[in-house]
Amino acid sequence: MEKAIDRQRVLLEHLRPPSSSGAFPDESSSPLSASVCLAGDSAAYQRTNVYGDDVVIVAAHRTALCKAKRGGFKDTHPDDLLATVLKAVVEKTNLNPGEVGDIVVGTVLAPGALRATECRMASFYAGFPDTVPVRTVNRQCSSGLQAVADVAAAIKAGFYDIGIGAGLESMTQNPMVWEGGEMNPKVNMFEQARSCLLPMGVTSENVAQRFGVSRLEQDQAAVESHRRAAAATAAGKFKDEIIPVSTKIVDPKTGEEKRVTISVDDGIRPNASLEDLAKLRAVFKKDGSTTAGNSSQVTDGAGAVLLMKRSVAEKKGLPILGVFRTFVALGVDPAIMGVGPAVAIPIAVKAAGLELNDIDLFEINEAFASQFLYCRNKLGLDPEKSMLTVVQLPWAILWVQQWAIRSFKCFKRRCTRIFSCARCVATLLHEMKRRGKDCRFGVISMCIGTGMGAAAVFERAGHADELRNARKIGTNNLLSKDAR
Repeated sequence: MEKAIDRQRVLLEHLRPPSSSGAFPDESSSPLSASVCLAGDSAAYQRTNVYGDDVVIVAAHRTALCKAKRGGFKDTHPDDLLATVLKAVVEKTNLNPGEVGDIVVGTVLAPGALRATECRMASFYAGFPDTVPVRTVNRQCSSGLQAVADVAAAIKAGFYDIGIGAGLESMTQNPMVWEGGEMNPKVNMFEQARSCLLPMGVTSENVAQRFGVSRLEQDQAAVESHRRAAAATAAGKFKDEIIPVSTKIVDPKTGEEKRVTISVDDGIRPNASLEDLAKLRAVFKKDGSTTAGNSSQVTDGAGAVLLMKRSVAEKKGLPILGVFRTFVALGVDPAIMGVGPAVAIPIAVKAAGLELNDIDLFEINEAFASQFLYCRNKLGLDPEKSMLTVVQLPWAILWVQQWAIRSFKCFKRRCTRIFSCARCVATLLHEMKRRGKDCRFGVISMCIGTGMGAAAVFERAGHADELRNARKIGTNNLLSKDAR
């Protein structure tokens, strides 16, 4: 056995890259180490973060999620919401705002130039100097997650060491309406192009009908989501991630202004019941199954995630909340766009060198219960591991797992969960932190309007130096006769 290990050590000496000091002072500081393993074991040589080159999250916060038009942020400017979370992620880490290389904001509904300007203004409200650039990104429902992924990719590429990925939406100020002018008549010649214009509620009905998701199953998911969301709120599960917003509420009848501080999601209905949901009519199709009770609310809110290179975080002495591992976005049939997570999740998990059963927590951010249920069933996910973001048109945030997954916004024409993707990162990582050693890997996923899906894999910081796929050796099926 000792001869086999010695042989590995000799080989590893040739594989080790030179360090800044010219040599590793001892074997424990090496990124490679000899181990007994089975042929084909991808974890034969454990990886350590000697070089600190992976991308970590050191802060992730959000505002409360409030009902558009009628909720706590109906009279709040979108740039004030974004400024609140941008300021929070730097203040809570004592970071010099001038060190941020870029701020990328996922946002969808507002006109592009207007929202880009609002985001730039928000950075000044939050105390960032004019040297810090800001841009927006729009991949519809996954825009917030795309912003986080863009920042992670830029850090990995060496463009900068610190960045913020954020999400912002005010469906009070920017409702979902078509502003594209006259439609190109060519769309009628291409079925899939025509399907891009389908109301998202219709695509929910398509998923339910094609894959046999019943009305009862959808209503059960909605009720359970409300129940768990209410329980999580009562237990203070979201306090670490929510940043209170000081704002005003204007009485629509009298015009009287009242100063308030909003720190709790206002769309949860703890008393929702199957009996109540069963009374609701289908919204998108006669005799359909998608109702206001199992669909998402329209929402106002913002979220921000502070990312940096591990070596920078360690140098600053910042606690690491999680590690950004992989991201994928891909296309599916627009007519059943809700199946996106079922396609994206396996690819993202595989890219991380993992299998589905390695994932301890899934957060699937969906606008309709039918879509979540299909994806969960298709992938064979454990209900106790899969957090759902279901919906309530007028208007609730649902979550079919232990806490609330919220932030979905639904409209008769379209549905979006834009900023909620950044919110998902905050919720997932804080929940993984609470669960501790029993929760190492987490996945965030969502479908995307016009037929796409996105997914990202995150790792809890406490386990970042170990490999989950290192298989246990059942018998001494050794690689060399020298080890016998």
